[in-house]
Amino acid sequence: MDPILQYAIFFFTGILTGTASGLFGVGGGFLMTPVQFWLYINNGMDGTLATRLAFGTSLAVMIPTMISGTLAHHRHGAVNWQAAVPLGCAAILGGLAGGTLAAHLPGIILRTFFASLIILIAFRMVWHLQGCQVCEPHGSNRDYIIVGFFVGIVSGLAGIGGGILLVPILVILLGYPIHSAVGTSSACLIFSSTGAVTAYIINGLGIETLPPYSIGYVNLATFVILCITTIPMARFGVRCAHGCSGRNLQIVFAGILILIGGMMLLSK
Repeated sequence: MDPILQYAIFFFTGILTGTASGLFGVGGGFLMTPVQFWLYINNGMDGTLATRLAFGTSLAVMIPTMISGTLAHHRHGAVNWQAAVPLGCAAILGGLAGGTLAAHLPGIILRTFFASLIILIAFRMVWHLQGCQVCEPHGSNRDYIIVGFFVGIVSGLAGIGGGILLVPILVILLGYPIHSAVGTSSACLIFSSTGAVTAYIINGLGIETLPPYSIGYVNLATFVILCITTIPMARFGVRCAHGCSGRNLQIVFAGILILIGGMMLLSK
């Protein structure tokens, strides 16, 4: 594929990813990962290597993107730092474990896991709309540590920041309003993405078939191009989120997950 066209695709993917990150409190891996995988495959890269490189690079992009979004959510008072800190610290360890495991699994297993997980979550989010319109947030430090570690493992395994799992858990199990769940998730993902991407970098060192400008399973060229748009667009997404009703935000969130999960399953 022509490099200019490839970079243009990454640029516009960054616009969508940054907006989604701020809007839904997710890292945007469910957008970046399929696009990168498709481009790498079309350039003749092995499927398993393409999957790992797409996951690792997506996680790296999430760190500055989520910092941008978290700061904007904080100004709206939507970040519960007492929950975000224990969630995030536990997620670092989970991300290291998940990322290490993912670096030794076949790509098709990772993609199937990724797609099946987000489709299941999407249906659960829609179901939850019927059961709880306004809930009271609850949760102890122990709850946050357990959830954070689990989300971190999923983050490393699926090449996502974990927000597509954390936001529904905060809403469905811990009673958070959707806007607070999105803001708190954004803060947690800074930690979980850091742990997971560290594992991808370490386990990718010394791989001779990686493309130029790669550090482990993170491609720096793609990282820079995506970040140019994801960082400012995350702030735009936050403004959209706080101008949207909680019910509509959950419905759109679920619809996007079903769409992306289906596309990933078909990509096998």
